[in-house]
Amino acid sequence: MVAPDGIGVLLRTIREGADRTREQQGRLIGQAHGRPFDEANLKRWETEKRFPVPHWHPTIAAVYEITVEQVRAAVATSQRYRKAQNKENDVKRRNFGLAVAAAGASVLPGIARAREGIDGALAGSAQGELDYLQAAFERHRGGYRGRSPDAVLAEMHQDLDLLGHALARPHPVRERADLARTAAGIAGLVAIVQHDRGDQVDAHHWFTTAARAARESGDRHMSAWVLARQAMVPLNYGAPAAAAKIAAQARREAGRAPSAAGALAAAVTARSLAALGDRRGATAALEDLRTLAERLDGQATADTWFGYPEQKHHVHLSQAYTLLGNTKAAYQAQDQALALTDSPSVMTRALLAMDTATCLRTDKDPNAAADMAAGVFTRLPGPYREGLVRTRATSLQHSLTGRPRDRLAQALT
Repeated sequence: MVAPDGIGVLLRTIREGADRTREQQGRLIGQAHGRPFDEANLKRWETEKRFPVPHWHPTIAAVYEITVEQVRAAVATSQRYRKAQNKENDVKRRNFGLAVAAAGASVLPGIARAREGIDGALAGSAQGELDYLQAAFERHRGGYRGRSPDAVLAEMHQDLDLLGHALARPHPVRERADLARTAAGIAGLVAIVQHDRGDQVDAHHWFTTAARAARESGDRHMSAWVLARQAMVPLNYGAPAAAAKIAAQARREAGRAPSAAGALAAAVTARSLAALGDRRGATAALEDLRTLAERLDGQATADTWFGYPEQKHHVHLSQAYTLLGNTKAAYQAQDQALALTDSPSVMTRALLAMDTATCLRTDKDPNAAADMAAGVFTRLPGPYREGLVRTRATSLQHSLTGRPRDRLAQALT
């Protein structure tokens, strides 16, 4: 749904007032920007399937003869409107779930046993079991949603057992491929959680399992996603060269068509090269990333561990620009990411704060850097003080000296 006073309405109104088609408007944008512009991007902006990122704001202002501030204000209005709509939908889903639970509580206890007897007497496929596992995959892929990593793993435990039993039995070829794809996705989700917890070895094992399942399924998009996510383990734990190599594999697997996996692989490539000090390579990867991100829509932009939404895009930009020492661009990416981050996203907010603290150190304010990092870390709930957040804070601490270093070290003990 398009915001009444947002960026989509603004762009469409001005274009139609000038009696121009999207194709004509797209040519004007491309000329002003100095490179060809895909009119499909303009359609996504006008329908608010995507919002124009800050990189495009000056060009839009020039072509539409408005100010950059007007563009930013319209985008911010659309972002607020989308968040409000998402919250309203969440309330509706919760209310529906409560109604279903209340109805289920009144069912006679013997009904379940009767169904089991009937089901056991029937000879058929395990399609019901496969459907449940696919639904479990959809349920778990939504991310933390305010829960700790340990809580997410606990919720997944029973489904992992069922998945193991299902894989051990024979299935028709098509069912086996679907099951393998589901196994790849669920194993990849466990790997992500273990990565965030700091268990690099177990994360590696789960990603290996996920990659094997993805290959068996024959789904190249799933294989690309697993590889892109796997590359984040060495990236975030001190081995950027290894991360760049895996990310390159992911990009080859993803192919040329725009996809969330391809965008994620480009983001990991940019961050890896930035960490290696390859400014030219990182800048080129960032340009590729912008092009890919602009072309995504639909499920590819879903706010899940399998999507590449605008919020996630700015989180990756924050880290890339922080590593490059481009603090102006990094601060801007952090502001954009925070504006799009739901309040329960404890880990994301903490990681963005660590990026901000690192930028403060780059800008020659080590005391502010240490105070900010220490304050964020000490306020974190216990389950979030290990793994990725601690690694990022420790890296900052090692780059400090004197009192700021001691201040942060004390918070980390």
